[in-house]
Amino acid sequence: MTDAVDTALQQARILMQALPHMLRYDDAIVVVKYGGHAMGDDQVARDFSRDMVLLEQSGVNPVVVHGGGPQIGAMLKRLGVESRFADGLRITDEETMDVVEMVLAGSINKQIVGYINSEGGRAIGLTGKDGRMVTAKKIERPDGVDLGFVGEPDKVDTTVLDQVLGRELIPVLAPVAEGPRGESYNVNADTFAGAIAGALHAKRLIFLTDVPGVLDKDKQIIQELKVGDIPGLIAEGVITGGMIPKVETCMYAIERGVEGVVILDGKLPHAVLIELLTDHGAGTLITR
Repeated sequence: MTDAVDTALQQARILMQALPHMLRYDDAIVVVKYGGHAMGDDQVARDFSRDMVLLEQSGVNPVVVHGGGPQIGAMLKRLGVESRFADGLRITDEETMDVVEMVLAGSINKQIVGYINSEGGRAIGLTGKDGRMVTAKKIERPDGVDLGFVGEPDKVDTTVLDQVLGRELIPVLAPVAEGPRGESYNVNADTFAGAIAGALHAKRLIFLTDVPGVLDKDKQIIQELKVGDIPGLIAEGVITGGMIPKVETCMYAIERGVEGVVILDGKLPHAVLIELLTDHGAGTLITR
């Protein structure tokens, strides 16, 4: 058998495995939360952008939501503004909010748009403020710590996204939302993605993270979890630390109509395609 024939057979096997999955996701909405180390590497960013373009060309409707904590911290440091946190949430006064909005809605958002466009896609950069897509309410902490302009989604209006999706455009969303008086709020990107996915009744919400998925007590990936399993795993100490708010966001999204949520490693090349278009997937799938 020649090398050319062998290569063709391998490609045919890949297509045979992928086609049923492509049909399953035809015209479906897939929201991808893009962040962590996945945003810091040029090649990984290009691989991710190529995946989004391929999904759109395959009939899927991808929606990208990005974070930007490290980039915000770096810009604040350059400007001589001290970063302060309370339980992992950035305390955001008016001066800090100006920088947050500049970095998220400006440099990061347009960089991702540029990557997707360079791979042959047509991306459009938006924030939660555009078309009042996401309105937020201020987070009030029971301990009385004032987080400033840090909010959580209150209402989601999908009018703008309804106009964009299905028109060969890939929306790229920065997690900045509008308050009741038109003020800007910094919203946790995971929470923002969950609210968007729920409002769109997305088939999948995918969190690209710095870990391969939810791990069991032996540090092996749990391939599939039911929502009802999660409280017990937290109580047993299997799910700990920063993974707790992640899985809580997964539960929040599923309660609002998302069919399934996936946590997977954003550093894995083509992680989204592997998860959606292969039999074995790449991370932890959480369903009702």
